[in-house]
Amino acid sequence: MNALIVLIGPTGVGKTELSLRLAEAFHTCILSADSRQLYADLKIGTAAPTPAQLQRVKHYFVGTLKLTDYYSAAQYETEVLQLLDTLFKEKETVLLTGGSMMYVDAVCKGIDDIPTVDAETRQLMLQRYETEGLEPLCAELKLIDPEYYRIVDLKNPKRVIHALEICYMTGRTYTSFRTRSAKERPFHILKIGLTRPREELYERINRRVDQMMAEGLLDEARRVYPHKTYNSLNTVGYKELFKYFDGEWSLDFAIEKIKQNSRIYSRKQMTWFKRDADIRWFHPEQETEILTYLRSQLQR
Repeated sequence: MNALIVLIGPTGVGKTELSLRLAEAFHTCILSADSRQLYADLKIGTAAPTPAQLQRVKHYFVGTLKLTDYYSAAQYETEVLQLLDTLFKEKETVLLTGGSMMYVDAVCKGIDDIPTVDAETRQLMLQRYETEGLEPLCAELKLIDPEYYRIVDLKNPKRVIHALEICYMTGRTYTSFRTRSAKERPFHILKIGLTRPREELYERINRRVDQMMAEGLLDEARRVYPHKTYNSLNTVGYKELFKYFDGEWSLDFAIEKIKQNSRIYSRKQMTWFKRDADIRWFHPEQETEILTYLRSQLQR
């Protein structure tokens, strides 16, 4: 049976370089599971693969969308499964890598068949969020779907708004669509998780932010600033610099907030991934051990 190798871990841990070497070792391609690397205009702030890296190994789901495009984990699941159906006809093994937890789970476990929100409802909710703010929407969700209200991240506008969109569009609670039953896949899934000691990871994250600034993140953020209300730019690295452009923060403070929010995001990623008992964990420098483990599993 064909196998999908899934290489995951927090931001800044070192997935990119290792994914290239693994893909080369297995003579295969890479599917990105990074929800922001999909956008062509966000190369620096998302640490997207460089032209040289894209030449080394064929990548999919990198730089394919405009900032104004709507995209969801459900669309990603559908498109990845369709692509794998084609790729597995010529390759025994394919590599998927990234840190977007919902995207990884969408491919590995499937996501619930939640209806696609129509443009009119999406625009209405976006206008309400922009005029009323998040707090009234949270209060509304508590009334309409108290079960989901108890578990949702109430500081995440995207999650709150999406739940309300589904409630208004279908007349049912968002909870009623969440079955959480894993779907069967017609291929093996081998999950490799990369981890580092916290201080080591934080130091890498801080250095990476400095490197992004040196590479031109400020100019990249300035170019996309006119689109700042789109969900594609509700992203660490951009939203902090937008505060600088708006005159709310100094540049030094915005850079420190990028580092801080990146570290916070890495903790959220690890909390999510640690729930998955199927992940085999390694330090990124244990490349030999990772290859040995994968080859032993693929021979079964």
